[in-house]
Amino acid sequence: MEALKSAGTAAGSEVTPGRLQELALQARKLIIDMAAAPTGCHIGGSLSVIDLLVAVFAKYGGDDRHAIVLSKGHSAAALYAALHVHGVIAENPAATYGRSGSLFTGHPNHKLPGIPFATGSLGHGIPYAAGWALAQRMKGSGGLGIAIGGDGELQEGLVWETAQIVQAKGIANFIYIVDVNGGQNDGLLQDISPVNRLRERFEAFGFHVREIDGHDFPAILGAVEPHPDGPLAVLAATVKGKGVRAIEGNPDAHYAKIPEKTADKWKRSLS
Repeated sequence: MEALKSAGTAAGSEVTPGRLQELALQARKLIIDMAAAPTGCHIGGSLSVIDLLVAVFAKYGGDDRHAIVLSKGHSAAALYAALHVHGVIAENPAATYGRSGSLFTGHPNHKLPGIPFATGSLGHGIPYAAGWALAQRMKGSGGLGIAIGGDGELQEGLVWETAQIVQAKGIANFIYIVDVNGGQNDGLLQDISPVNRLRERFEAFGFHVREIDGHDFPAILGAVEPHPDGPLAVLAATVKGKGVRAIEGNPDAHYAKIPEKTADKWKRSLS
C-alpha cells in the first residue's frame, strides 16, 4: 500500500477555540470508530491526548521546520484522527485501522504525512524531538521539536536522560508536553510507580514549566509558545477517556475493542 497523499495542511488554518472544539469532536468520533475496529485501540489515552494534538497541529502543523512527535505511540489512533480532521491525511483512518496491509498501524507510521518518526517503545519519541530541535537550531531555521508524551512514560529513564542532554546543550526550541491523565497500562500511576512533584523535577533539569488544563484550548494554545530562555515542559492535566462518560477516569479503559452498537451510542453521547 503506497503512502497516502496529504489532502491539505494545518498551517494557516483558522485557529480559534471554537473551531478546535469542533475538530476535536470529529476526532473523538474517529477514535471511537477505531476502538470498534477488529483490533480495537488504546482508547483511554487517545481520548485524553486528542485535544492537545488537535491544538498543536493547528498551531504548528504544516511547517516543515517543526517536528511534532507523539512519544506515547500507543495512542496512534488519536494522532491519525488529528491529522485527518486537519486535512493532512485524506483517508479516513477508521476505515482500515489495524487491518492487514493498512498504513494505519497500532503505533505511528512514519510513511504517513505529518508523522516524522515512527514511535512505539515508550520514551523514544522525546529524544527524537530533542534531536530535531538541536538540528534546527544548528541550521538557524527557527524550527521547533515538540514531543507529546504521557505521565506513565515518565517512568522511562530515557526521558530523564534526554532532559539532561537538553539542559546540557541549552536546547531552548524544545517543547515537551506531558499528557497527565494519571493512568497507565495496569492501573493508576499513583498505585504503581508515582511520578510526583513534576514541576520541581523538570525545573531541576533547567526546564521552564507551565501547568494547564489539557482540555482547555485557549490554555493549550497559550502554553505551547516556546520560552525564549530555555526548554519548556507543559504539564497538561487530562482525563483518561475524556468525552465518553462510560469510561472517563477509568484506568481499565486503557485499551478496548468495542461493538459497533456501543460505538454508535458513545458517539451520540459526545458533546
